[in-house]
Amino acid sequence: MDPFLLEAVLNGVLLGGVFALPVLGLNLVFGVVDVIWLCYAELVMVGMYIVWFLHTQAGWPLALAFATCLPAIAVLGLLLHLLVVRPLLAAPPINQVLATGGVLFVLQGAATLVFSTDFRSLGVEMPPIELGEVFVSGTKLAAFVAALLGAAVLWAFLKFTYVGTAIRAIARDREVMPLMGVDPHRIYLIASAAGGALAGLAACLLVVQLDVHPFVGLSFGPITFMICVMGGLGNMLGGFLAAFLMGLIVSVGGFYGDTDMSYVVAFLFFILVMFIRPQGLFTR
Repeated sequence: MDPFLLEAVLNGVLLGGVFALPVLGLNLVFGVVDVIWLCYAELVMVGMYIVWFLHTQAGWPLALAFATCLPAIAVLGLLLHLLVVRPLLAAPPINQVLATGGVLFVLQGAATLVFSTDFRSLGVEMPPIELGEVFVSGTKLAAFVAALLGAAVLWAFLKFTYVGTAIRAIARDREVMPLMGVDPHRIYLIASAAGGALAGLAACLLVVQLDVHPFVGLSFGPITFMICVMGGLGNMLGGFLAAFLMGLIVSVGGFYGDTDMSYVVAFLFFILVMFIRPQGLFTR
């Protein structure tokens, strides 16, 4: 295989690992609460600003800035549920989408007022790793490993804990579980906090790869929603696999053309999938 093509394939796998985190967070919230957070990418943006400010302006060690970002965005996820989503749980889905879309613009506007529209960089870059004739970004590889660890922790939490079992049960049948002694509102809060924590972890992995600005969510938010739908909304495993598939399409497409065209190819592939299997590739 052409070493440059092999490098593109490896980069696609690494990109898919980073895509997987926000996809898992969105699917977790949708599967449990049955509400799509249209502002999810903006939660990631807020987390990126937190890490950037604490590390470059406040002088905190990067590890401490990362450790602060996760609970901060988890709390933001809780507030989003309590203040915006919970009052609209019985409302039509379009009302919920419009409300979380309004939060999207509020967060973008607040970030613009506080930080302006300047692009800000964390200034952290790891040396590339040489594998024969192939060079792999050390930063992307570290982000990929961290993303897999985060996904593994989420899987273990859902699989082996009582609360995780309750989350999976409510996602399966939210009407029967209250009869089994499970408080759905408590589970909604836990799922919202977990979804926020995953957004915080995604922010930690993206801030070392992308410049931070108020509209950075537009660079990965649309494709994140697309991956969720393609994998099957609420399907954690389906979204995880679809993230790697989309990462490969974007990276290999960029190898044969340019980056902008690779995203066009990805969206065309998504449209084709929706025509053939509108419920998603991995829907059960």
